[in-house]
Amino acid sequence: MQGSAQPVSSLSSRDTSRSSRFRAALIEAAKAGAIMFGLAFPILAWRTDLNFSNELFLRSRWPAVFAAALAAFVIRFMLAAWPRRAAKTVTAKAGAPPHALTMAARLAGGAGIAALIAFPLVMLAAFGPAGAQKWIDNFGVQILLYVLLGWGLNIVVGLAGLLDLGYVAFYAVGAYAYALLSTTWGWSFWLCLPVAGALAALWGVALGLPVLRLRGDYLAIVTLAFGEIIRIVLTNWTALTNGDAGINSIPRISFFGWPFVAGPHGFAALFGLKYAPVHRLIFLFYLVLALALLVNFLTLRLRRLPLGRAFEALREDEIACRSLGIDTVATKLTAFALGASIAGMAGALFAARQNFVSPTSFTFMESATILALVVLGGSGSQLGVALAAIGVIGGSELLRELDGLKAIFGDGFDPTQYRMLIVGVAMVAMMNWKPRGLIAIRKPSIFLVKAKPVVGALAQEGHG
Repeated sequence: MQGSAQPVSSLSSRDTSRSSRFRAALIEAAKAGAIMFGLAFPILAWRTDLNFSNELFLRSRWPAVFAAALAAFVIRFMLAAWPRRAAKTVTAKAGAPPHALTMAARLAGGAGIAALIAFPLVMLAAFGPAGAQKWIDNFGVQILLYVLLGWGLNIVVGLAGLLDLGYVAFYAVGAYAYALLSTTWGWSFWLCLPVAGALAALWGVALGLPVLRLRGDYLAIVTLAFGEIIRIVLTNWTALTNGDAGINSIPRISFFGWPFVAGPHGFAALFGLKYAPVHRLIFLFYLVLALALLVNFLTLRLRRLPLGRAFEALREDEIACRSLGIDTVATKLTAFALGASIAGMAGALFAARQNFVSPTSFTFMESATILALVVLGGSGSQLGVALAAIGVIGGSELLRELDGLKAIFGDGFDPTQYRMLIVGVAMVAMMNWKPRGLIAIRKPSIFLVKAKPVVGALAQEGHG
């Protein structure tokens, strides 16, 4: 009797502990939802807007408040009801097969490249030349530009460990370099692209010089101020940049001198095709893709070079890095220059895509978005940053397609204004779920080979 009663008591105690845990989780989730509701009410509940008479009025945004409170409730309940288990330490043996996550990353990388190459052609076949423009431009070129920016910032933040909140300044330098050189002196895009990267690299060195002794939060504050200084200079230097009005009529990209225009001297006539504006977007897509893959390849090779190992040493411990004889000044300046040059080339591509640049395109929110891609994807992870860019930027573009929600919440409902709210919720969830990011593979770039015992080696030589 006692032997049969023991399992019943253990099951009842287990059920009691489980119900008490769920009850406590509901209480914690309710508290989190109430706190989020109180914080979101003064920020999201109402928004000032202008009517046709140029008069201010308040627009209600209560769905955003309830959505934020519900998200906080769900996230807190999941974290409290299903606590994370302690991570098990796994020792990798010599000659063991790669980790499953590494294999999945390799397969996802190869499949992703194949999908990206086929993406414009699939969109063209599915929607036609007119309907494919939106998908190739907004969901193709724009996402790849942010992938390029994220990989550039990943060198500074992920490899070197330097927190940069003014990265958008180099993006602006590259865009305005192409805009001014092409409209004032008539330089071609292919000549302006490396020049824009070089000018942005010079500004990266100029930023790195005064912040050599700063680390952590102080470095972030100075880089944030640098980004705002560049934006204010672009706004106030009206004689050169035209201020807030920006620079328009920027020459569009050409196919190595052949413009994408109708007529006998255009790209379509060169290859015997019927002219369509989508040809320019397809070529721009493949150009950004090729540049992004080149940056990815060079970054992966950089990690195996002494410079990449110096970046990792600087990220882990600057004092120990200096004690080993590594020139931290040159290492920091090189990291800023490399990351800035990539942002400068991305800025030139942005100007060629938009045909217009203005200081309003280079605000702090752009730097925050690019940094969010690095944090969400995983600091130092190339694939993670790319997946984060697809999720954040692609998700933001998908919000524009939700016109059906206007029938529920009214014509004044704009789903795109909740983009940063979604990014913030994703950041909070990621910090609780995987603090190191979506794909956090921080493996060393150099490995020590196990040496053979001297006695055994001499014995083998004697037998030989």
